[in-house]
Amino acid sequence: MTPVPSSTYRLQIRPGFTLYEAAELTDYLAELGVGAIYLSPLLTSVTGSDHGYDVTDPTRLDPQRGGEDGFAALLKAAGARDLPVVVDIVPNHLGVDVPEQNPAWWDVLLHGRQSAYASWFDIDWTADKLLIPILGDDPDELQRLQIDDGRLCYWEHRYPIAPGTGHGTAQEIHDRQHYRLVNHRRGQTELGYRRFFAVNTLAAVRMEDPAVFEATHRRVADLIRQGVAGLRVDHPDGLADPAGYLQRLRDLAPDAWIVVEKILEPGEELPDWPVAGTTGYDALTDFTGVFVDPAAEAELTAIYQQLTGDHRSVADHERAGKRLVLDDLFGSELRRIAALAPELPKTRAVIADAATRLDVYRGYLPDDVGPMITALAATAQDHPEWSDTVQRLSARIGDPDDEFAIRFCQLTGAVMAKGVEDTAFYRANRLTCLNEVGGNPGGFGVEPDAFHRAQAARLRYAPDTMTTLSTHDTKRSEDVRAAIAVLAEVPQRWRELCTALMTAAPMPEPTIGYLLWQVVATVETIGRDRLHAYAEKAMREAALGTGWLDQDADFETAVHGALDRAYDDPELAGLIAAFRTEIRPAVISNLLGQKLLQLLAPGVPDVYQGTEFVDDSLVDPDNRRPVDFTRRRQWLAALNELTRTEPPGADDPDEVKLWVTSRALRARRDFPPTSYRPLPADGVAAAHLLGFDVGGLIGFATRLPYGLAQRGGWGDTSIDLPNEAWTDRLTGATHTGRIAVERLLDRYPVALLVRSATEPSEPGD
Repeated sequence: MTPVPSSTYRLQIRPGFTLYEAAELTDYLAELGVGAIYLSPLLTSVTGSDHGYDVTDPTRLDPQRGGEDGFAALLKAAGARDLPVVVDIVPNHLGVDVPEQNPAWWDVLLHGRQSAYASWFDIDWTADKLLIPILGDDPDELQRLQIDDGRLCYWEHRYPIAPGTGHGTAQEIHDRQHYRLVNHRRGQTELGYRRFFAVNTLAAVRMEDPAVFEATHRRVADLIRQGVAGLRVDHPDGLADPAGYLQRLRDLAPDAWIVVEKILEPGEELPDWPVAGTTGYDALTDFTGVFVDPAAEAELTAIYQQLTGDHRSVADHERAGKRLVLDDLFGSELRRIAALAPELPKTRAVIADAATRLDVYRGYLPDDVGPMITALAATAQDHPEWSDTVQRLSARIGDPDDEFAIRFCQLTGAVMAKGVEDTAFYRANRLTCLNEVGGNPGGFGVEPDAFHRAQAARLRYAPDTMTTLSTHDTKRSEDVRAAIAVLAEVPQRWRELCTALMTAAPMPEPTIGYLLWQVVATVETIGRDRLHAYAEKAMREAALGTGWLDQDADFETAVHGALDRAYDDPELAGLIAAFRTEIRPAVISNLLGQKLLQLLAPGVPDVYQGTEFVDDSLVDPDNRRPVDFTRRRQWLAALNELTRTEPPGADDPDEVKLWVTSRALRARRDFPPTSYRPLPADGVAAAHLLGFDVGGLIGFATRLPYGLAQRGGWGDTSIDLPNEAWTDRLTGATHTGRIAVERLLDRYPVALLVRSATEPSEPGD
């Protein structure tokens, strides 16, 4: 079995940062303390793709990302530094936006159901033709078709012409093809192929077919043979048979460390799959939540309701979001599923209603069907007139050979993602640091006891799972969440500022304003252009007043105009600057504490690219911006050289976060967790210290730092260390026995202790 990495460092490989650049970074990553390099998808994707999740050819590595030679260079450089390589793979779908770049899809368009690749894609072959939703809204759009170089062309889009059909006008030729170009809106209602969520340009692949798995995973098998040590599996919930797929993957890579991008709802456990665990969103909820003050829930709720007029519960928002996306985005999927029970009345209505009630992403056949049965039962209770249909569908819902059951499972995962993560989490905005993938904004923070129980359970049941703070999919970076968390400590100051902002710069939808002003109030460094881009995505995701399909220009102009006031109105800008200055020490304390806890706690901590510095990234594509690795490399070298006798000061947040990250990663590499024990403090401020011992390594973080400062500091608070001498890798100080927390945290709001007998002679080595 391949050794489990001590940590991972995620790199976004793209045309602007290829495998060659990644290879040049290995010295820096090893010096940082990283345990493995974790790469975004490498297989050939749509030209220009910055993320790589739109794979077009799964049989070869992407030339625009460095290709075979670049990968060989990366493997060689990583091997020289004893850094294993983990690669992200995308089994659920392939990119079909540019058909010519996807050989399998092109062949399906060319030959229809007779194509050798017809079985690859999840296509409804009972339909007359495969619909391609690409046309504009003009009823005469087909008149724009042209023939060019043996291709059927619509603007920049090019499609194949089947043999023997290439005569006549462009429209006549179009009408003879195995596909039909239709209005882009029909993708939501009549599409004949399953998609990734509601993205028409990502066509789902039938991984339940062993032949399709084998054909699409040959290059993955080669990656393993070349020395890749681990795999991250994207979106297994979209698959017809996740368990079967993961078993085939495990057979292909029997010794690899495998984690899956599975979002676990509160209280949900990972199915019994042959993997090490998830990609860590469940852990993210712990690490952010423990820095939110649960005692502020009632007051912040009242402030939110007063300023926005939103009195709906998060559960109501979630169900409404699901209902919205079912109506607007998933009509095609509902139609296809309902057709599997044509003899039953109101099948479509029952399916849609039950999907809004499911409290997890999906069930797993045949055993894990309880949540689906519960959702259907609730539908019957509220709609007794549908009881017969519900009863008959319930009898089918657990059958792994029933296409109805399979497609219902696939639908609910997509509905949860789009209706909750991408809709409700932009509407229910009481405290947005809780509105994260896998998060629970209906709760309010994580109490220390619950935090400790979660870490101990992770060590016991999933010690090799990944943990994370930031990813390419998080709604806001770890440090933005850490900053927003401070609002729970200053509710009245927040009320004053937010009231001033919403009065002087009102927005047409108050909940959108409340979301955006939280970012403006707490994060110092986000420039105007980035904030406007975030606002555009946020308001369209919320679909309150505007949206992706149909934008309201007046609504969006009003939102952007209000944001501009925050920059252009001196009085407002001054209020914001003063508030940021006031909370700044607490923000820095939170972001350092959150980082240290994640890097030391059970699981395999992932560091998202660049987050060894303070990171103000918002939702993608903002969080995929290029990273200045030259600056980070220079600073790490300087820290290593200048801090052998004196640790850095606490004034520069970037410098301190790099210091904490590098020392924690190195300590984690040296001392993997073997146990978990909370270390409670005694004294007047005991509730502000969060500490634990993972077996030879102890971490301490300051919790609720603003309140701590208001009460005058640590006072008589002290902590009993285990009966040995301990050295703080951040300061070089040695501690034994009972120690005052004020002394322990005299330089930084965090501490990282290692048994002195195992510590090198020079601090910082």
